[in-house]
Amino acid sequence: MSQARTDFTDLTEPYRRELIAHCYRLLGSADDAEDLVQETYLRAWRSFDKFEGRSSVRTWLYRIATNACITALRRRPRRALPSGLRGPGEGADLLSQQPDVSWLQPIPDAMVIAESSDPAAIAVSRESLRLALVASLQYLPPRQRAVLILRDVLAFPAAEAAGILGMTTVAVQSALQRARTRLEQVSPAADQLTEPSEPEARAVLDRYIAAFENADAHALKDLLHTETTLELPPSPVWYAGDDAAAGAIAGLGLPADWRMVPTAANGQPAAAVYLRDADGTYRGYGVVVLTATRTGIAAITGFADQALLARFGLPSVYLKS
Repeated sequence: MSQARTDFTDLTEPYRRELIAHCYRLLGSADDAEDLVQETYLRAWRSFDKFEGRSSVRTWLYRIATNACITALRRRPRRALPSGLRGPGEGADLLSQQPDVSWLQPIPDAMVIAESSDPAAIAVSRESLRLALVASLQYLPPRQRAVLILRDVLAFPAAEAAGILGMTTVAVQSALQRARTRLEQVSPAADQLTEPSEPEARAVLDRYIAAFENADAHALKDLLHTETTLELPPSPVWYAGDDAAAGAIAGLGLPADWRMVPTAANGQPAAAVYLRDADGTYRGYGVVVLTATRTGIAAITGFADQALLARFGLPSVYLKS
């Protein structure tokens, strides 16, 4: 490896994980985020000999990544969840599909949340990756979205954010105010986001897995917030309220039809989901992400996409422990 390549790698590689998180917040897709970060590093390498150090390496990389994402967003539709498209209970059932929609994707914690000795830094990283927040960000125009993330999530000074985006500081401040106003209109109420401790959240996940695997509607309802939502893209149908959600989940199958493996996504408790086929083998079905609060599970978002299991480092076939 040449000295230039070594220097480039040493300087830029420490920022890869946070850049993936940044692109994910902008794009709502783990696949697209990884692709855009790869493009960012390629562009950075090609121009590395021209980097004069007028900004930090981190700011330089964010400038390349942010503008690459904004360009990509101009060509792509908004990533959505079913609740952003129609009212609850409208349509067929949770097993119906609407494949022509660009759905929001979950992202494994391992891809975007770095190990840190600072609990506050970890908490901020998790909070800024919550599914509800990422879904809300998709309502913002690309440049407003970028401004809000750079200023309110990453805490770049206004002048530095302006330099990243090629805007004036006044324009950044104006865009930030508009973005905050819009986000308040589409974000969930703050009291729904009061989270339990990590051990409590894991206990909720374990109880949810047991109830789901047993198709136990009563046990499921005991875990849910009274205003919980249930979504399962690519189905456009979703449910609101603990009765409707618990009943819909329990109606998906019989006891022992499903198996789950705990994991973590978007800074939230999650599980890989496996469905038993005709020969008794449990094959990968997708990933479910829980929004756990101190008053019950506020949201259950299941992504019916077998390909997600590989991204989470999990096998396509359920292996008994």
